[in-house]
Amino acid sequence: MIRRDFLRAGACGAVAGIAALWFPGAGSAHGAERAGPSEAGQVPKEAAKTQQEQLERRTIMALTLPDLPFAKNALEPYISAKTLEFHHDKHHKAYVDNAIKLLAGTELEKEDAETIMKKVAGDPSKAGIFNNVAQAWNHSFYWNCLKPNGGGPPAGKIAEKINADFGNYAKFAEELKNAGVTQFGSGWAWLVIKDGKLEITKTGNADTPVAHGIKPLLTIDVWEHAYYLDYQNRRPDYLQAVIDHLINWDFANSRL
Repeated sequence: MIRRDFLRAGACGAVAGIAALWFPGAGSAHGAERAGPSEAGQVPKEAAKTQQEQLERRTIMALTLPDLPFAKNALEPYISAKTLEFHHDKHHKAYVDNAIKLLAGTELEKEDAETIMKKVAGDPSKAGIFNNVAQAWNHSFYWNCLKPNGGGPPAGKIAEKINADFGNYAKFAEELKNAGVTQFGSGWAWLVIKDGKLEITKTGNADTPVAHGIKPLLTIDVWEHAYYLDYQNRRPDYLQAVIDHLINWDFANSRL
């Protein structure tokens, strides 16, 4: 059966307790590398990382509406609480609810989101299923790409890969922003890894790299509901704000 249980405060608290990277709560947004030294009774760092990654993967793979990994006002002034209220509580929820209804009683009902997307992609008769499942997955993934006090040049392995594959961070940031600005209509700008190399790509509407066997590391939602209350038609300003202030580089590093 499709998992209908929502990962609420208890699950988020558990992840925060082990220095979450994918679901940092409002009080744990600095990432695992800034956690204090181990004490008696604490989960060892490597074991904690494994546990959190398993929980996080299950959350994104499942057709559920996860809680936001931060307080609704935590991304202000770049993304407002009002935007997140509509975006998460209304739009994302609608995709999840519609997907569950469309899948009920079908042979796909027991599958996880990624499997469903790969099976129905390109099938016009399953367009409704693809669009709603993909949008549910894309949004769960997007929330984890954001964190308070994020953005700017990264550290760690992702920084090395960006320098190797783009030349420098400035070139990467320019390409990511351009992908979002030039996506005609609704869609997504992505940082993906393909054949061991980082690439910037964009998809229209609900389409997602996962459906095509490509692994995403980050995404920025450029559907108007992601930014219109805060930026109106100034999509480039929204993209710049996310890149400079909100990208969750801990999440991207954990995906490599």
